[in-house]
Amino acid sequence: DKKGMSLVIEIKKGFNPETVLNQLYKHSQLQTTFGVIMLALDRNQPKIFNLKEAISSYVLHRKDIVTRRTKFELKKAEDRLHILDGLVICLKNIDAIVSLIKKSKDPGIAKQGLIKNYELTEIQAQAVLDLKLQRLTSLEQDKINKEHDELIDVIKELKDILSKEPRIYAIIKDELLDIKNRFGDERRTEIIESNPDEDITEESLINKEDVVVTITEAGYIKQTSLDEYRQQRRGGKGIIATTTKEEDIVSHLFITNNHNYLLFFTNKGKVHWLKVYQIPEASRYSKGKAIVNLLHLADEKINAVLPIIEFKKELFLLFSTEKGILKKTSLEEYSRPRQGGITAINLREDDELVQVRLTPGNLEMVLATKKGLAVRFNETDVSTVGRTAIGVIGVRLEKDDEVIGLEVALKTGTLLTVTENGYGKRSKIDEYRLIRRGGKGVINMQTSERNGNVVGIKTVKDNDEIMLITKNGVIIRVPVSDVSVIGRNTQGVRIMKLDENDKIKTVARVIAENNHNNNDNGNNTNKNGNGISN
Repeated sequence: DKKGMSLVIEIKKGFNPETVLNQLYKHSQLQTTFGVIMLALDRNQPKIFNLKEAISSYVLHRKDIVTRRTKFELKKAEDRLHILDGLVICLKNIDAIVSLIKKSKDPGIAKQGLIKNYELTEIQAQAVLDLKLQRLTSLEQDKINKEHDELIDVIKELKDILSKEPRIYAIIKDELLDIKNRFGDERRTEIIESNPDEDITEESLINKEDVVVTITEAGYIKQTSLDEYRQQRRGGKGIIATTTKEEDIVSHLFITNNHNYLLFFTNKGKVHWLKVYQIPEASRYSKGKAIVNLLHLADEKINAVLPIIEFKKELFLLFSTEKGILKKTSLEEYSRPRQGGITAINLREDDELVQVRLTPGNLEMVLATKKGLAVRFNETDVSTVGRTAIGVIGVRLEKDDEVIGLEVALKTGTLLTVTENGYGKRSKIDEYRLIRRGGKGVINMQTSERNGNVVGIKTVKDNDEIMLITKNGVIIRVPVSDVSVIGRNTQGVRIMKLDENDKIKTVARVIAENNHNNNDNGNNTNKNGNGISN
């Protein structure tokens, strides 16, 4: 049609149009970015200019051109005016001058007579002698007088230009606009200013989606689409989450968005930084990539991972260690980890980092141990300290007991507890009395021979789901509503059937779709805020 060609690209369902457009910009001629080395001679010396310097030098060059041109025109006008001054004197004394010329023996004597009698210069006298007789008519005399008056105005204008710099710049501008009007045509492409915030980055080429990240004891990591894990009923056998070596097991699993930041906290109290999309994508059956190729780990293992969208100073990280120590530090202090990692918490020699939670700093928390005890306390009992501090006592442990989890005491939900033998239960938060940090706690779940030790706790809602993963790499996804809400001091129900010699290793919460916009406890993984679901 008369408006030109129109190209329409239909996007498949599930793909982000903005991401597809960025892909086209990046990998086609739809958008081209080119660099320019502006090497030029500056006062006969080669110099590489930046854009501002190039424009400034061009303007100075044009200023010099306009100035020299104006001076040339002024000199030319003044020379012509000088001649016209002589001609005007001649016209006023035409009869006497004609008589003088007629009486002179040669042109030289006539010139000297004109100079002596009428105070003319040699140039003016020569111009009078060169004057044709036809210029002596009345009409030609009027032309000479008119030209004389016009030159006086021209000289005044040229001197004014030379005395006022803004007038020179105005001429430069007018001449550029004249060139544009005479030779400029409509651009076929658009030239835009490069904005670092709007540049096409690796992240802008990646479609946003929720993924499952798994880490094994042997140090392999991968991300897998959440859609690969179908929902099952309580008591199901599960599906393979990852293929591991016989001696390797999955140690960590969580759900997040692939555009989130990841903070990796090691058992030795260090923190490392990555983007989720930097983790290699792999199927459920792939073992993934060695994490040492992504992070600089020195005899360390990952014990906690936090998805972070923005490092807000009003948010805090609450650390719990195996020996019952708690520490609270502003999230902002962890916004710039170095390549080799930085210290997240100072640990005693016999202690290790167990869990890290992201909070607003004033929540009620539950600290649980593997022997089935739990302490519900207010986070305000834990003072905010620096990044490298050790912390304070959170729970007093019995012999052979250790901390296995730290959760937000969400009153609108329930506390899910899972044991290593595949049993679990949900209990209302109100069943755990609120005490100050540092107590021994109350019974959370019976750790009988049938149940085994507690391996994980999660604060959940009825419409959430949970994912359980075993040491042998088997995974099951179960609706939370299938797990009974019963008393605190009970045995629980079977959640997952285990093969012989297999144990539950990791528990993860899958947030329901209608909870994605509800960041009610500061620890949820959602599309709008920071959080974790581990």
